[in-house]
Amino acid sequence: MKIGVIGSGNMGRSLGLLWAEQGHEVFFGARKTEKGQSVAAFVERGTQGGTNDEAAKFGEVLLYTVRGVNPAEVLTSVEVLSGKILIDCNNFEIPEGFAYPPIVQSLAEKLASEVPNARVAKAFNTMAQEVFELAPDPLKDHHVSVFVCADDVEARQVVMKLAEDIGFAAIDCGELRHARLVEGLGDFIRFMLIGQLQNPYATISVNVLPAASEQRLGGRQASNL
Repeated sequence: MKIGVIGSGNMGRSLGLLWAEQGHEVFFGARKTEKGQSVAAFVERGTQGGTNDEAAKFGEVLLYTVRGVNPAEVLTSVEVLSGKILIDCNNFEIPEGFAYPPIVQSLAEKLASEVPNARVAKAFNTMAQEVFELAPDPLKDHHVSVFVCADDVEARQVVMKLAEDIGFAAIDCGELRHARLVEGLGDFIRFMLIGQLQNPYATISVNVLPAASEQRLGGRQASNL
């Protein structure tokens, strides 16, 4: 699959490298041609580098790593995004004391409103860049979850497959409005890895346990409050 990276910082470089290792064609984009080319030179594996415009034209799937910036400020024309799967991996800036306001519109929903002809998906926002160093092995042994939201079902499935390609356990989170929950989870993970555990390898796995063989606690009953 052809993957374009719009904004080749830590997240873009890491995910692009991992996908290239799995045989995907990757183009690293940046505001300046030299930056995109330097990332491609570091990654090698047949990757290319250049501007964000070139990356957007190249990819069937695009990774959008530019936080809080309207695509119209990053690209010459947003029309190049029409029909393409656009993965938003961003979180809000961390406020003082981790005092986040309620999320009434996710960054992914905002992005979708700015580029209504793109197929926006939310994913890869619940772990630090350091976690990618473990992919795909031994990461797959830890069943680290990637939560994927998108209104477009096919886009959701494609992004889930890309997550699984590099060792993650993909979780289908349904439509894009659920990105509000996923971004809130990303905020909590950052609170844990920065504010509490102070360990960038903190992340989350969703496990489904085997059903209990007996209901020795009485089972779930209707509450009478």
